[in-house]
This record gives sequence, C-alpha cells and structure tokens, in this order.
Amino acid sequence: MSTAHGIQQEGATAVAEMLHGYGVTHLFMVPAIMRRTFAELERLYPEISPVTTHGEKAAVYMADGYARAGRRPGVCAAQAIGALNLAAGLREPFLARSPVVALTGGRLPATKFRQVYQEADDLPAFDQVTKFNGAVDDVTRLPDMLRYAFRSATTGSPGPVHLQVQGNEGQLDRETGVLDAIVEPEFAAVPPFRPRPDDDAVRAALTLLQAAVRPVIVAGGGIRWSGAAGELVALAEDLGVPVATSANGRASIAGTHRLSAGVVGTYSRECANEIVNRADLVCFIGTQTGGMTTHFWAVPTIGTPAIQIDIEPVTLGRNYPLQARVLGDARMVLSRMRELADPATASSRSQWLAEVDDLKASWRARHNSVMTSDDLPIRPERLCADLTSMMPDDAIVLVDTGHAGMWMSQYFDLTQPGQDYLRSCGHLGWSFSAGIGAKCAVPGRPVIAFTGDAGLYYHLGEIETAVRWNINSVTIVNDNCGGNQSKRGFDRAYGGESTPRSRRMWTYADVDLARLATDMGALGIRVDKPGDLRPSLERALEADRPAVIDVRTDINVTAPLAVS
Repeated sequence: MSTAHGIQQEGATAVAEMLHGYGVTHLFMVPAIMRRTFAELERLYPEISPVTTHGEKAAVYMADGYARAGRRPGVCAAQAIGALNLAAGLREPFLARSPVVALTGGRLPATKFRQVYQEADDLPAFDQVTKFNGAVDDVTRLPDMLRYAFRSATTGSPGPVHLQVQGNEGQLDRETGVLDAIVEPEFAAVPPFRPRPDDDAVRAALTLLQAAVRPVIVAGGGIRWSGAAGELVALAEDLGVPVATSANGRASIAGTHRLSAGVVGTYSRECANEIVNRADLVCFIGTQTGGMTTHFWAVPTIGTPAIQIDIEPVTLGRNYPLQARVLGDARMVLSRMRELADPATASSRSQWLAEVDDLKASWRARHNSVMTSDDLPIRPERLCADLTSMMPDDAIVLVDTGHAGMWMSQYFDLTQPGQDYLRSCGHLGWSFSAGIGAKCAVPGRPVIAFTGDAGLYYHLGEIETAVRWNINSVTIVNDNCGGNQSKRGFDRAYGGESTPRSRRMWTYADVDLARLATDMGALGIRVDKPGDLRPSLERALEADRPAVIDVRTDINVTAPLAVS
C-alpha cells in the first residue's frame, strides 16, 4: 500500500498516482475530460495509454473488454455532454457483472439551474446501471472516492461504478489540497477476497448431488471471475456429472470435454437444454439463473430439485426454490466439495452419462451437413464450426449478441482449458470494441472478436482507433448484408413474408468491409469460400496491425431457436 499520506498536491497528480498504483495500463475515453490528469499521467507514467475513441459507448465497451479479459478494473471517461452516452454503454458491464470504473464531468455549483452551456443533471441516469454512483465535489475527496470505486467494482459480484467529477470536463482535478493518494492493491483484481463456505452447507449440497442419479451442473460467469474452472471440471470428473454453461460461463469447461453438455438457455445448443430438462437435480454455480440462461425459467422448469452456489447471498434462491444453498467464492466451495466428495458415487451415473452422450451425438448428426457444407454464400454454421479447430490454444474469443451469439453458442466449441470466451449480454456492436480493450489487457494473447456486419456498423470508426493506437485485435465479420435475426419477426408481421419495402429495414447495401478496413489502415481480408478462412485467420493473427476478416455468408439462413 502506498504511504503517500497527507501531501499537498494537485488532484490530477493524486489520481495519476492512484491509477498507476492500481495497475491500470489503458484508459478509454472521449476527450475532453480531466485533462490535467492525462497530462500528469504522461509526465509521470507514460506507459499508461490514453485510448481516445470516437464514441462514449465504444469507450465503455473497450473498458469492459479490458476488465473481463484481464479480470481487473477497466477505466473509461467522458466529459459531461457525453455522460448519458457513457451511461448507455454501462448497461452492458452492469448486466455482465464486469468491474468498470467510469468517470464523467459534472455541473458546477455556481452555474447550476442557469442554463449554462450543456447543463443537465446526468447523475441519476447512472443509478440503474452501476453498483455505486457518486459525485466528487471537493478535491480532497478524489482519493477516497476513487478507492471506494475500485473497492466496490471488484468485491462480491463485480460490477461497474461511476464517479461524477465536478466541472463539465472534470476540472476539479486542477485544484490542490492535502490528499491521501493511498492505494489498496487487493482491489486491483477480481476476486479481492475468497469467502470460504460453511462446511454444513457444503455437506448438505454435496449429499444431494451425490445421491442424484441424473444430476447436471449449470456453470455461470461466476466460475470465470473466480478462476474456478479447474476445480469445477475436477469435481465433475470425480462425481461423473455433466456440465452445461451459460454463455458467460462458457470457458468453465472445454466444449470438447466428455462431460460438456454445451451452452444452455435461449442462445443454446438443443442437446444442452434437453440434458438439463432431463436432470433430476440441477446444481447452479456462479449464475444468477436469469432468463437467458434458463430460457425464461423453462430450462429447467421451476420446481426441479435444485441447489445453488454463489458469492452473493441475494442470488441464492432468487428464481428457483432450493434444497440447499452455499454462500462463498466458487473456487473455495468447489475445492472443499472435492475434499469431501466420494468418487465412488460416480458409478451410479454411468447410464445417465450414456444418455447424455447419445443426446450430444444425435444433435451433431442432425447438424453435421450444415456444419460441413460447401454452399456459397458460406453458411454461418460452417463458419463457426470451422473456427473451432482454428483458434490458438490461448485465444480469447469475444462474441456479439443476436445471431452472432446464437451461431457461436451452437456451432463453435472451445477445445483447450487455456482458451477464453466473452460474450455480449445483449448489446449489439459490443464485441468489436470490447476486443480492442481485451487486447490492451492481454497484449500477448490472440484476441478474436466475432460479430456481424450489423454489429460492426455500430462502432465502425473504432477501426481507426485501433490503428492509431496500434491495438492488434482480429475481428471476424459474419457479413450477410443485413441484420437477419429480424427476418422471422418481419415475416410474421407481414403475414408470412416480408415485403420488399420492409426488407429495407433489416437489409443493407453491399459494402466491401475488408476494403473499408484497409483504407482505414487495418489489414482487411475478404473471404468468399470456406476453405479460405484458415489462411486468412493465420495471416490476421500474424499481422502487426488490427485486422478485419469480412466473411460473406448467406442472409437467408437463420439460427435454430431454443427448445424447452
């Protein structure tokens, strides 16, 4: 911990020292905000990069990608006039439980309610999308409020926080005072604490799990934040229990592992939902059991015997009645369960595991033809299936919502424990910008974002940002010249088939996105045939600049819907 206690200094100097002390390497923002702080960062810590973006939402998404990939707080900022755009972006890390620290400018007391240029009370807008939302109106409060922000963002179930710094550009950082630039390094990463579970609760849950004949584990994003994937897989192997995951929890187990059931819920693989709905006990670990993970509480149905493990007390039993609940850090709980488990009970589940294998094999047989199709334009099922074998062993994959999320949840698999998977919780356009942030957090790892042309258009200008700051992420675009997840809805609305006029609402002009990326300074590659994808990805990963791979796919193919 820093001992810079009670020093007369400028607010900007204290903030710069603290950001460095918390291990922040990049800040994502739209200028102008806290300019003195950025000047002090350049003077004191030039290794910290201020990544200036073309939009506030993109800045949030980059900070979010940075936070998720690095499992440490990501910082974003905007002046007062851009604060509401920043708030809109924070909805994603709030839903994903990602530790983002957001800084914005705020009103000055001398000009409140006088219609000063750009005046609006932005603070209330952050209440619904943050764990903590506060204002800093005195320079001496900058250090303790910043400490509280990092503490709040990382503890318990992590999440975003917001500090409004007085002055439309946060000019409060120019003022001086006696400041305590103390850093609490334990709050520089997730999780800062690992609460141990009550042994009686662990035994109660384990007794039920071992007695079940057809149990299944549903693993959520809490496994990833805890770094508990190894313990989860080991327990599942010890007891012979299949593991389904939420989209956020996908990196909990390789999709090719014999016990992996796949992604469950709404953006899911059919067999995963079938497996969960045939279970006689569901063990939820690190998941809030929300609508997407449970296909709106139909997978499993409410009333299915269930146990739940989570670090947040209020989550336990929120959506499903429980026969047992365990409060604690996922890694600590799973480690203790392994210590107390009886592997001999696994033999009672051999028939259940054979049934699980049959369900998985049946799904693959039904979909094999489209996963290996040579059709042109390329089928998205083939695109995602091929990516399974192409990903480096340490790749971080970021996936958009909508059809991008549906395709990847169903037809792509992680194959190695060292691979990671991050997905949007519902905000189209997230993965491209988040991929830039993720690459900043882990520059030595391959970072591959998967989106559609509809998603890329949201933040197309950030290709220039990645080029300007030399952030070499790779973006794969499922380019069908449209947002065809809307096709079903429009067809229904128009009595069975969309009219030519209505198609203009979800189809786009044919734009060569590879050429556009090239003109902006990135490496742009166009892929028209399935066999060209592998060399294109290899070339992109070896490039010394950001890369966009524009894969032309069939707009008439829609993703299979979830079953329950």
